[in-house]
Amino acid sequence: MNESSISSHVVQLDTTVPVWEQFFMVAPLVLIGTRDVDGALDLAPKHMVTPMGWQNYFGFVCTPRHKTCRNIADRGEFTVSYPKPSQVLMASLAASPRVDEGEKPVIDYFQTFPAARIYGRFIEDGYLYFECRHHKTVDGFGENCLITGEIVAAYADPDYLRSSEADDQETIHKAPLFAYLAPGRFAAIDSSNAFPFPESMKK
Repeated sequence: MNESSISSHVVQLDTTVPVWEQFFMVAPLVLIGTRDVDGALDLAPKHMVTPMGWQNYFGFVCTPRHKTCRNIADRGEFTVSYPKPSQVLMASLAASPRVDEGEKPVIDYFQTFPAARIYGRFIEDGYLYFECRHHKTVDGFGENCLITGEIVAAYADPDYLRSSEADDQETIHKAPLFAYLAPGRFAAIDSSNAFPFPESMKK
């Protein structure tokens, strides 16, 4: 692109380093649950997560050297827990490094409950949960990969469900969402506005 075509109100970012560290962006924060080779539970916080289209597929960015990636490759399944804003400390502790034996002992202090259709567990008191079977892993994003899964079961706190009988803003106000403001900040979203779609657009 010709430099003269760049708007005068923007500055160029340094692409020799990750651009994602140069500004804030809003993302969900989830805990991905997997089982180690010995059956031990692992929970890892992830914020580069997304629905994979309009059907029941979920994806997140990981690194092949992490146990999460290796566990999913070995076992073919994983859980997804969406914590509430009040659980920020627990989400942070889940990022604790492993000890010399390769274990993450802090996980033993988390309150969890079992998944129904796969061999996994969820954190207690979250607001949304998925049981996923590994669909495919796409490598080649630098040192990272995209792991995708088919959602075979899903559960939610009733307070967080949309309803035709309730106002959307009131639902969000009563049941705030946990947002990760990468890099390194978080927020509780309890206020929102209806998006001004064009009248002719199909929602």
